[in-house]
Amino acid sequence: MVLRQITVSALMLFLFAAVGAGLVALTWDRTAHRIADNERMALLRSINEVLPKDQYDNDVFHDVIEVRDPELLGTPDPVPVYRARRNGWPVAAILTPVAPDGYNGNIRLLVAVRVDGTLAGVRVISHHETPGLGDAVEVERSDWIKGFRGKSLGNPPEKHWKVKRDGGDFDQFTGATITPRAVVKAVRKALLYYRMHGDELFEQSPEPDHEHELQKHHP
Repeated sequence: MVLRQITVSALMLFLFAAVGAGLVALTWDRTAHRIADNERMALLRSINEVLPKDQYDNDVFHDVIEVRDPELLGTPDPVPVYRARRNGWPVAAILTPVAPDGYNGNIRLLVAVRVDGTLAGVRVISHHETPGLGDAVEVERSDWIKGFRGKSLGNPPEKHWKVKRDGGDFDQFTGATITPRAVVKAVRKALLYYRMHGDELFEQSPEPDHEHELQKHHP
């Protein structure tokens, strides 16, 4: 009798576990595409903030390649580069480098570089910085991130690509220097990468059947 009760209990536990796992899998299957679509739309909104849609006419989500440069792009992982074109001519390369030295870890960026090497704009895609301090890098929190627009490696000179506390031209935040320092450094390195590889970026073929999912590249 005892053995039978143990067997029945074990079977019931197994069934509950199987049903639970099935429900989790079903829920994930039904929501994964929605999550990916929402992240895709959020990324597209950020792209269109730094590079207005009327300045390019191609589908940047299909005109994308992946590149690697741990030193200049901040991560050993492949980094997506979205190519914006108008009438087939290159307009801008939109890189997604990482600032690995944020106060609370990786800060993933969107850095749009025009073909002439000037910045169309910069946005933060994801971060874990301290609310009320480091999160001022978000465009919703302050205009600080908009200050990169129009900058280049010559404007300001490379040696001034630092926060003011380090002798550079960029503001830091009250009570938070590490976060803006990390972002400025990562943007400068992204510009260096573009200066070295800009022509190659537009010559490479797009990734075959590549539909980038942002969560793949979350820190």
